[in-house]
Amino acid sequence: MTSPEKTPAATSSATAPAADPTPPDGVRRVACVGAGVIGGGWVAHFLARGYDVTAWDPAPDAGQRLRRLVDAAWPTLTSLGLAAGASRDRLTVTETLEQAVDCAEFVQESAPENLDLKRDLLARLDAATPPGVIIASSTSGYPMTEMQTTAADPSRLVVGHPFNPPYLIPLVEVVGGERTDAAAVARAARFYEAAGKSVITMDNEIPGFIANRLQEALWREALHMVANGEATVRDIDLSITEGPGLRWAVMGPMLTFALAGGEGGMAHMLDHFGPSLKSPWTRLEAPELDKELYDAVVAGCDDAADGRSLADLVAERDRGVVEVLRATGRLDGGEGSR
Repeated sequence: MTSPEKTPAATSSATAPAADPTPPDGVRRVACVGAGVIGGGWVAHFLARGYDVTAWDPAPDAGQRLRRLVDAAWPTLTSLGLAAGASRDRLTVTETLEQAVDCAEFVQESAPENLDLKRDLLARLDAATPPGVIIASSTSGYPMTEMQTTAADPSRLVVGHPFNPPYLIPLVEVVGGERTDAAAVARAARFYEAAGKSVITMDNEIPGFIANRLQEALWREALHMVANGEATVRDIDLSITEGPGLRWAVMGPMLTFALAGGEGGMAHMLDHFGPSLKSPWTRLEAPELDKELYDAVVAGCDDAADGRSLADLVAERDRGVVEVLRATGRLDGGEGSR
């Protein structure tokens, strides 16, 4: 990526967006463009929250794959609590992109992470979507400034970055590009909140956003440990699920470290543990992903799966996250948002 490390998140564009035809909390029809793991997860989430969903993906078997994904997620969504009127029958898979967005009141794009593809697709969506409707990208790393360059009306293009799977993990990070109108960012954030998401509205664009940058740092250190024979894949995962991951599910790394300072809080923690920042505990530069490391990581994951299928692992993950959400009081009792 060629963007600077930090750019303004959203500024007033010379081309202001048309008046929003539907207030964020009044949206009833959502279009999902791209129906892979992320796009399909969005479809499942919106259906469970009581929306009508139109979906399009260029793959010839996209409709079948999407309905299988939604069916697989539905027991988890039922456990979380369906909104009034939620139904898988409210999904329509269209033959063209234009049909998917024709009557959309919000558009969620989830195409593969390819910058040229994103630019072209967002420009097509801008041309086909009714004026004033927000178009959000699920990109996991590209700044919107780099993706909105060919759109006729870039002022309504925002990033709405979810975490996988979007039907289960509450977080969505919202940020605009240099040519995004600040009002569009605010409207997108209000829509996601109405749709049952936990929203971080970022003030500035940074490649990878917030959560992915933190996740990437942990991932790089894990790869170094495997590459150097210091820990197995199973050891690494166990160190998080049975260690700091349990605390992070409640209050995150910063407050967790503040508690380590006792009555002195973060100030005492920094005074006491600050010198360890100079210790060689981390190597943030990514290791070379050569064949040896590649094979070791793949084999390690197969070993850690211990014979469980992908479907088994997905179901186990979903049950576990639901239990954590319930245990930490983050479920809304199944009332939904519709």
